[in-house]
Amino acid sequence: MRDGFGRKIDYLRISVTDRCNFRCQYCMSENMTFMPKSDLLTLEEITLIAERFIGHGVKKIRLTGGEPLVRRDMSDVIQRLGRKVESGELEELTLTTNGSLLSEYADHLAAHNMHRINVSMDTLDPYKFAEITRGAKIDQVLTGIAAARRVGIQVKINMVAVRNFNQDCLLPMAEFCADHGHDLTVIETMPLGDVGADRTFEHIPAEEFIAPLVERYSVSPIAHKSAGPARYMAVEPLGLRLGLITPLSNNFCDDCNRLRLTTDGKIFMCLGHNAHVDLRAAVRNEGIEAVDRLLQKALKLKPLRHDFNAQLDGSADILERHMNVTGG
Repeated sequence: MRDGFGRKIDYLRISVTDRCNFRCQYCMSENMTFMPKSDLLTLEEITLIAERFIGHGVKKIRLTGGEPLVRRDMSDVIQRLGRKVESGELEELTLTTNGSLLSEYADHLAAHNMHRINVSMDTLDPYKFAEITRGAKIDQVLTGIAAARRVGIQVKINMVAVRNFNQDCLLPMAEFCADHGHDLTVIETMPLGDVGADRTFEHIPAEEFIAPLVERYSVSPIAHKSAGPARYMAVEPLGLRLGLITPLSNNFCDDCNRLRLTTDGKIFMCLGHNAHVDLRAAVRNEGIEAVDRLLQKALKLKPLRHDFNAQLDGSADILERHMNVTGG
């Protein structure tokens, strides 16, 4: 598949639920209203739509949320899509999780061809962790990460950069990741949804955020590339591979290869735009074949660039949808 600008689209991110057992301050408001179950894609709809996308050339799928592992039938979703990896139809099935339920799911993930996952963890400090997540416990996440590693799953840590909050947590996190064999990715905050915070105050460019690493270690670009938008650096002699996701300070849209399937069955061509097509309505009214027609429409609507910078400086409206609906 190629969009209107000639970019190859082979990566699908599926938000399987908008619900989460954390309330991270940059992601959602403290008192979120979640979708009724009838609005969510069913297990059958998720797998049928995913199979249709695989048929059109999608090679990598990431399951996201919300917290994907809180969905009751998540084991079945993982099992069905894991078969596509086993058959060779799909190159990779991955997951982004807050890690709190990994102890329960690690064996199942490994058994169904999920070889690597991303865990969102913005600090190792238990008090700061409880603050940013509004009450979660860091020990539960660390136990889950250890469980995943024991069954051979590669873990990458995602650390959202928040000004005046966790820059002093970067060195301990980098050293933890190096000691345990995890990659670390620093992610700039993005203006999605009303989370009850001043986003200009929150945002810090990734290059500024990693200054403590640059001062202590040798940080240099490397050629490593993953399916996502991160650019990578080697941190030596620490032995750490560091990724930077910089939607605001260093635009990466030229190489965008992604579409996003939301919790309620909409395809968003860009995280920073409202343009979408509604697959849930089409599939329920016309059948799974409707995906083919709407997919072509989606590719034509995919924009060249996101509007996050304009949204952050106030020259464009903040998008109303939250990250937990669209998926990270």
